[in-house]
Amino acid sequence: MEVRYLADQVRYQRMNTDELREIFLLDTLFNKGKIDLIYTEADRGIVGSAVPAGSELKLEAGKELASDYFAQRREVGVINTGAKGYVKVDGKVYEMENRDGLYISRGSKEILFSSENASDPAYFYILSYPAHREYPTAQAKLADAEAVALGSDEEANKRTIYKYIHPAGIKSCQLVMGFTVLEVGSIWNTMSAHTHERRTEIYMYFDVAEKDIVFHFMGKPDETRHILVRNRQAVVSPSWSIHSGAGTRNYSFIWGMGGENQAFDDMDHVEMDILR
Repeated sequence: MEVRYLADQVRYQRMNTDELREIFLLDTLFNKGKIDLIYTEADRGIVGSAVPAGSELKLEAGKELASDYFAQRREVGVINTGAKGYVKVDGKVYEMENRDGLYISRGSKEILFSSENASDPAYFYILSYPAHREYPTAQAKLADAEAVALGSDEEANKRTIYKYIHPAGIKSCQLVMGFTVLEVGSIWNTMSAHTHERRTEIYMYFDVAEKDIVFHFMGKPDETRHILVRNRQAVVSPSWSIHSGAGTRNYSFIWGMGGENQAFDDMDHVEMDILR
């Protein structure tokens, strides 16, 4: 498990492109036949991936967690961004189609990932935060999600937000998770921008075509930077940073939050004339 330490508001202002990418961009995920995990000090979140291309892959704790098993003191969210696969939690198998989600309870001892077809594997995205109580493991099919349509063609940000793990959906201790799909012709997400002083947000971009890119905007509202992001790469957004993006064409992204509360609308909006 890689451990990632973030820069603060002062140091970040002096960082060049390579330094920003080294700290905030998670671009080593989704390797076939492996589970990759990155531990970030931002609300002690763990970002990971599992791409089973043969035998089952087991989610294990590692010395970084000082626990007997991964979910001993943690809850886990999973969304499949690839072909059909399966997640087995303490012997119970969950069938996972593309864009299906799963919440895994604290206290789950054995978590296994597999693909139906090893040559066309599932690409499981994993997000985990510490949990102080248990909620039941629960699956979310795409049809089960709370879908919210936002934006307009005129603003080039027509999109649908799919909420899986949130107070009105699958219950969790602190994890909030879902994904957003932009419609053809729309390129902007989350603009005008906002910050979350009370929690961290992590974006994982997917459905980005091979020759397309997304410019992820971050930083203090009056001191913004961008990070160039490609398919199945993630960005950690600290509580003091905006998080917005624009692509060369439409794309999707998984958003996940952990921190002080679970209120989806608890955000500090930034007026457009303040951005620099």
